[in-house]
Amino acid sequence: MTLIRPFRGLRPRPDAAADVAAPPYDVLSSAEARQRATGKPLSFLHVSKAEIDLPETGDPHDPLVYRTAAENLRKLVEGGVLRVDLAPSYYAYRLDDGTRRQTGLVVAASVQAYDEQRIRRHEFTRPDKETDRVHQIEALSAHTGPVMLAYPEAPEVDRLLAEVTAGKPDTDVLSDSGVRHEIWPVAAPDRVECLTQAFEAMPALYIADGHHRSAAAARVAAARRTRRGDAAAPDDAFLAVAFPHHAMRIMDYNRVVSDLNGLGEGAFIDRLRENFAVEPAPGRVRPTKRGEFGLYLPGRWLRLTLRSELIPMQDPIGRLDVSLLSDQLLGPVLGIVDLRRDVRIDFVGGIRGLEELERRVAGGMAAAFSLFPTTMADLMAVADRGEVMPPKSTWFEPKLADGLVSLPIDPV
Repeated sequence: MTLIRPFRGLRPRPDAAADVAAPPYDVLSSAEARQRATGKPLSFLHVSKAEIDLPETGDPHDPLVYRTAAENLRKLVEGGVLRVDLAPSYYAYRLDDGTRRQTGLVVAASVQAYDEQRIRRHEFTRPDKETDRVHQIEALSAHTGPVMLAYPEAPEVDRLLAEVTAGKPDTDVLSDSGVRHEIWPVAAPDRVECLTQAFEAMPALYIADGHHRSAAAARVAAARRTRRGDAAAPDDAFLAVAFPHHAMRIMDYNRVVSDLNGLGEGAFIDRLRENFAVEPAPGRVRPTKRGEFGLYLPGRWLRLTLRSELIPMQDPIGRLDVSLLSDQLLGPVLGIVDLRRDVRIDFVGGIRGLEELERRVAGGMAAAFSLFPTTMADLMAVADRGEVMPPKSTWFEPKLADGLVSLPIDPV
């Protein structure tokens, strides 16, 4: 199988797209999804977060949740809200949040390429989260949550996408968060073939967001191959949107901690001075370079600058600011070593702003740290070495929508 292939997308009617489109399943809690979907019977949240249609006290991983998701998807299809395109297609997908725009391609991405690490990852996954997505895919017989991929320098793909998007989009949705989602089907055989071959010439694609979805897709494909005895099948692919790496934005992924490990503020700052220059700041600190951090303590901001000789520039993981903070401060000073399990630390995506850090400290956390964002070059360097980043290293914005294009793996 080639790196990518076209597919017959399951999509909403253009007039229903705005009612269907929903935030990704993993950015809303069940309570938030329930509220967002109130009075919106066509919202894809009824498929991606089907527990909202069941009693609030229920288990979101109960088999009934997945059956309800499948039933809700069936109703959307039978009601003509969602329809399968006649011709195998790619789909140009543009995100525009008012400050920047990025245009990518919706594809069926090869599971074989994922298994062989030609589609490269940079994060560990949790088996329980993978299993949740496996149950969802199997219940729906479809991939409905797109994985966000990055592709390396490819002027020909960029040119083709510019041609495709010169006309009016087939789908145009402005989300509640102010992000515009536009989609153009690409069904012409010559363009489809050009795009397929242009991607086939790439050495690799990189998972930006969606490690659990892609891992679950690989598990589903392997299980189905085993059951049928097939060497390959249409479900040996997962739904993805590939964007040029230079157009993607990684925002800061900040940290808050609940205590100072038994230290008073003065003693804590004295410990920091061993490896950091510590300066008072007149206001919120948004770091502008590697090795610089903002520290918010109740009522005041400080700027921390790590000594340059402590930054291992030749180590693609060690030089990340998330690693520097852990290796030089969280671990040795605060005793926070396991970021996955230590309940004393929490994480705040940059989309929430630095004011969220102040709010969290005012709400009882002891301190907050603002970080310089991970770069796409760093992400690709880590993935190329087959290694993984520390937890909560990247926060991509804007987010893709669920429901605008889905990939069926059984006839609809």
